[in-house]
Amino acid sequence: MKRWMIYTCLALLTSAAFADEMLDNDLATLQHAWAKATYQTSKDQQEAAFKSLSEQAHHLTTQHPEANEAMIWEAIVLSGYAKSMGPLQPLSALKAAEQARDLLLASIKTNPQALHGSAYTTLGSLYFRVPGWPIGFGDKKKGREYLEKALQLNPTGIDSNYFYADFLRAQGDYSQAVTYYQKALQAPARPGREDADAGRKQEIEEGLRLAQSKLK
Repeated sequence: MKRWMIYTCLALLTSAAFADEMLDNDLATLQHAWAKATYQTSKDQQEAAFKSLSEQAHHLTTQHPEANEAMIWEAIVLSGYAKSMGPLQPLSALKAAEQARDLLLASIKTNPQALHGSAYTTLGSLYFRVPGWPIGFGDKKKGREYLEKALQLNPTGIDSNYFYADFLRAQGDYSQAVTYYQKALQAPARPGREDADAGRKQEIEEGLRLAQSKLK
């Protein structure tokens, strides 16, 4: 009886480890596809790329309904999809943004520290960029709160510092924006995310240049 229980426990542990490895591999594939769609795809092709990617991300979330990482990445993809549709498709873009928001809020309820607080970073960016009432759910105050929470959880992260810097620049706080852009440039490299880091650094450098130009 004891031997049977040991074999059963080993089988369960092996199965769980295999599932975790599959999730990690699928997330890595999704992350690279997101980097390609975001930084290596022409503007006129981005919507189609993100539409396909959003379907892949949703499939991954369906396969791993308890995985906060999958939920966060589906939300990140949906945010990119909303942005790619632009002002020409406001209703569709808002729907994608709302889906992303709901996934992020659900993720925060169960594990706010997943992916070093990435849910807060994306959520803050959504509230900051989406139009406010009566068009959308955008709210600059909430956006700031979420972005500052992201910084608390990941003070040296490239994304947490970049998105907060972007927010500050949009609010006209150029001096502080410069500070956080510079922190973003000094962020530690993320192993396996070299393509995303390279693209993000280009965005940081552009934002830094714009902020510094306002201080002259």
